[in-house]
Amino acid sequence: MTAPASNPLLSDRDVDFQLYEVLDTESLCKLPAFADHSRETFTLFLDSTRRFARDVLLPTYRLMDAEPPAFRDGRIHVHPLMRKLYPQLVELGLLSATHPVEVGGQQLPITVYSLASAYLMAANLSAYGFVGLTSGAAHLIEAFGSPWLKDEFMARMYRGEWTGTMALTEPQAGSSLADVRTRATPAEDGSYRITGSKIFISGGDHDFTENVVHLTLARIEGAPAGTRGLSLFAVPARRPEGGRLVDNDVRVAGAIHKIGWKGLPSLALNYGEGGDCRGWLVGEAGKGLAHMFQMMNEARIMVGLNGVATASVAYHEALAYAQNRPQGRPAWEKDAARPQRPIIEHADVRRMLLRQKAIVEGGLSLLAMASFQADVAAHGKTEEERRRAGLLLDLLTPLAKTFPAEKGFEANALAVQVHGGYGYSSEYLPEAYLRDQKLNSIHEGTTGIQGLDLLGRKVMAAGGEAMRAFAEEAGATVERARRAGVDPAWGEALGRALQEVVELTMELGAAGMAGEVERMLRHSADYMELFSVLAVAWRWLAQAAAAREGLARGGEGRDFYEGKLAAAQYWLHTELPRVRHLVALCRSGEDSYTRMRPEWF
Repeated sequence: MTAPASNPLLSDRDVDFQLYEVLDTESLCKLPAFADHSRETFTLFLDSTRRFARDVLLPTYRLMDAEPPAFRDGRIHVHPLMRKLYPQLVELGLLSATHPVEVGGQQLPITVYSLASAYLMAANLSAYGFVGLTSGAAHLIEAFGSPWLKDEFMARMYRGEWTGTMALTEPQAGSSLADVRTRATPAEDGSYRITGSKIFISGGDHDFTENVVHLTLARIEGAPAGTRGLSLFAVPARRPEGGRLVDNDVRVAGAIHKIGWKGLPSLALNYGEGGDCRGWLVGEAGKGLAHMFQMMNEARIMVGLNGVATASVAYHEALAYAQNRPQGRPAWEKDAARPQRPIIEHADVRRMLLRQKAIVEGGLSLLAMASFQADVAAHGKTEEERRRAGLLLDLLTPLAKTFPAEKGFEANALAVQVHGGYGYSSEYLPEAYLRDQKLNSIHEGTTGIQGLDLLGRKVMAAGGEAMRAFAEEAGATVERARRAGVDPAWGEALGRALQEVVELTMELGAAGMAGEVERMLRHSADYMELFSVLAVAWRWLAQAAAAREGLARGGEGRDFYEGKLAAAQYWLHTELPRVRHLVALCRSGEDSYTRMRPEWF
């Protein structure tokens, strides 16, 4: 059974609301980088992406989920549909949409591109995954590569002739990149001979373009141990030689059979089994991880968008089902002869749908804000504007990656629950979306790693300047809500929670400065949870303010704005109070799981 054609994937009205009422995305057109754009060009891009997602991509999702890529004769064979889909995705301009005209891009704001791409992710996240990975890998070469690499590799990737990957993880190292063993030995021709193994490489091989370029972390012979010894290399599956492509000694060692994202292969790769794998240095030797963080941070935002998109498409599936599935009657109605009611009339079903709405639209608002800061960080008018936006982006990135993944999984579980007995059957789509969503809390740094990054680095950045910028933004939202006529208690509650989090952060930071690093980071997972709840409460207060402003203008759309206010009320009344408990837990130093010994389990 395929998704009904009526599934919108995301709400167009909500996307426009986030772009133009909550945020002032049109103001980006005042920046020189986006001077050629307007709301009209944004709408053209959004509309073409929406149509393609709904009309072309969505019908392919079930087919690709049911027939994962096959590993035969040393090669990966993806679903035949990808041979048609990828050229169409390229034709939409997705690979270089946010990049300069000089490299074939449209120089669109990331804010617009992010929300447009969410439709594609909601329709078929595996098909879009090839685009996202290729764009990120090409951007690394654009930023740090030599002119030769840009001409030979980047240009072909942006044109859609080749695809790209990020190749970090190794079997013995996992997320511990300090333990990467892949080696790079300088050769006389200026390239390097690469030897080693990588694992969980998404899109690492396929049969719909002629080449795949792996942006690979490796250690040059003689480099020091740890992350400081890592360099970044472009390693193609087939290398250019004498005007043609020849085998580059990159072998697929096996395919990983994932619970979700079935259409995008995840592979183990071996480099240099025959001693003839060549790679080319990207950027400076020894700065590979620093360079790679550009792609990793872009990928973290992409994973967050995947989380929102996967929760959104399931939410809309559940909403349509609840509106059309008759079952039972209200508890006070005793006459069994009366017609059954649609299940959306049952209060508990509305509770589940409202929680999904709060997670989906709160998460989308958080991603939109992070993307807006990315645009200002790259193109703001002054150095101070760019620096402040960069600090905010760094702070928001682990939140924007983690909240949609973790709470999105909860939203997807609720979509299954709304479907009842049909929910856990594979004939209905929520079962597949639930499988897909789980991967997002693992991709690009697990939730635990993101919590350590948030508390150990991001909130402490620049002597706490990032945290101060966040507090200023939240304070401005409280003031906007007050002027718009939002219940003052909502802004006061956000202000109190923010103050508690600031004070906790200062205490934990002081502990770390005093050498009590374990004490500081002991509850990093709880800190991630409380900060995520706080950040989404901030975005819901901003949406409430914009909704009140919309109601004050009058005209159509009252139901939309009232729905926004109900969802904001839900989050601020039911979730925000959890911050106080989590703050107390982090402050207490409760040590049950750190005290627990392996032999006690």
